[in-house]
Amino acid sequence: MEGPGETPLRKERLDRFLFFSRAVKSRTLAQKIIESGAIRVNSERTERTDHKVGAGDVLTMSLHNRIVVWRILDPGTRRGPANEAQGLYEDISPPPVPKAERSPYEAAIAERPPGAGRPTKKERRDTDRLSGDHED
Repeated sequence: MEGPGETPLRKERLDRFLFFSRAVKSRTLAQKIIESGAIRVNSERTERTDHKVGAGDVLTMSLHNRIVVWRILDPGTRRGPANEAQGLYEDISPPPVPKAERSPYEAAIAERPPGAGRPTKKERRDTDRLSGDHED
């Protein structure tokens, strides 16, 4: 119980916090991510969008094909500018896996060397000129 002059720890719905912190673009998308089981609150999996979170809670999320770990500093009251949203959490995520340690599957979809994709319009015109298919 709070004494006089103390403010209660404010809690916010998990979907609203994800929206306020700009982790996702909409609350609907936040709800889908939570219901898919991609979020853990204090190491416990939750599929409830109305799960209450507050300062001190740790979120472990699978977002954008990487693991993100945030410690909540303030649950927020609105979706403000990006610098305000970054003040709602502390990012304690592990560093990304170096390219040398990735699985063979991830290596197979790695970056292509320059010039290995479809030709640009300019390259196509140059090729047409060389082959004589170009009309002047």
